[in-house]
Amino acid sequence: MPPIYSRYDGLSTQIEVGPAEGLKHESAVHCDELVSLPKSQLTHFVGMLSLQKIRQLGHSLKIAIDVEAPH
Repeated sequence: MPPIYSRYDGLSTQIEVGPAEGLKHESAVHCDELVSLPKSQLTHFVGMLSLQKIRQLGHSLKIAIDVEAPH
């Protein structure tokens, strides 16, 4: 799971999120800082990503872990 911070640096491994996704303020998902959390620590629903944001997230994750999709 990539963490979400209030800082957005415009990197290709970050995607902007905010109130449209259910957050209280403008933030950014930092895909270059992946962490593993037990499901038990995910205690309450915060928001959700649109299909467009999910695609951006997938693209940023591919960049962060240096993976290319097959052609």
